[in-house]
Amino acid sequence: MANSRSFTVSTAASGPTTLTPPPLTGRGRLRAVDPDEVVHITDFLPPGATWLPAPQHTLPTLPGQPPMVGYLVLVPAGQAPTAAAEPVLPEAPPAPAQGPIRIDGVQRAAEVDGRLLDLTYLEFELLAHLVAHPHRVHTRDQLVTTVWGYGHVGDGRTVDVHVARLRRKLGAEHRRTIQTVRRVGYKYAPPAQR
Repeated sequence: MANSRSFTVSTAASGPTTLTPPPLTGRGRLRAVDPDEVVHITDFLPPGATWLPAPQHTLPTLPGQPPMVGYLVLVPAGQAPTAAAEPVLPEAPPAPAQGPIRIDGVQRAAEVDGRLLDLTYLEFELLAHLVAHPHRVHTRDQLVTTVWGYGHVGDGRTVDVHVARLRRKLGAEHRRTIQTVRRVGYKYAPPAQR
């Protein structure tokens, strides 16, 4: 269920701006804010709810980034929050119009030429992300952040290992659909239709 409320933010350079909160998704309700942005948390609360600042130790940290700020939302007993009333199922990533790899995000299944692939959770997430963005080059850091999440501790070599496993599982005929862009990262390049 999307929150259609909006609020006004005043910035020194451009004056008041009206923003609409992003729709609630199954992946979380985090939204980046500008350092000078003023956010009124009460605009996002369901009726009767209150909020408390979250303890700093419960929030994720990003190396080299300022600390995050989070809030705990308290809803009166017997009142279900509107966001939790209807669980939001993850949407299937858009499949490319062409290519041998098909991704079903709802059933979490991947096929190559009709053959079901036996993938781990992270292999599936990595393949689904690459297939959803054909011909786009992703750096290793972008893939770690997007697929593994901001709390992951590791480096780009983790991505290299998972890509190697994916290529083995795709088979000799389709392993070249995941291409290495030297010193940058990887991209999914489906073969051209003939």
